[in-house]
Amino acid sequence: MTSLPQAITEFFDASNRGDAAGMVAAFTPTAVLDDWGRHFEGREGIASWDRTDNTGVQAHIQAVSSKAEGDTVVVTVKVSGNGFNGTGHMHFQLRGDKIARLDIK
Repeated sequence: MTSLPQAITEFFDASNRGDAAGMVAAFTPTAVLDDWGRHFEGREGIASWDRTDNTGVQAHIQAVSSKAEGDTVVVTVKVSGNGFNGTGHMHFQLRGDKIARLDIK
């Protein structure tokens, strides 16, 4: 697995320690998160997703592998907790040192 950009590492680390504010801070103010067709915009929208699908359900996200596809970093993850449990793919687009878009598929 290639080394992950700092913003992605911050997203995973904050999520895994249950730090909702830290997780949201990894995103740009106008970021977009799409979780299997459920669309969330801005830090407020991402905080809403976090409460129902991430730190709010004690999710633990483990990066299994990653690869660059153009301007996107695709990370295969294994998720456990009191919500979704299983593997999936997170497609990150960065702007500067923050996440501008996250598509979960």
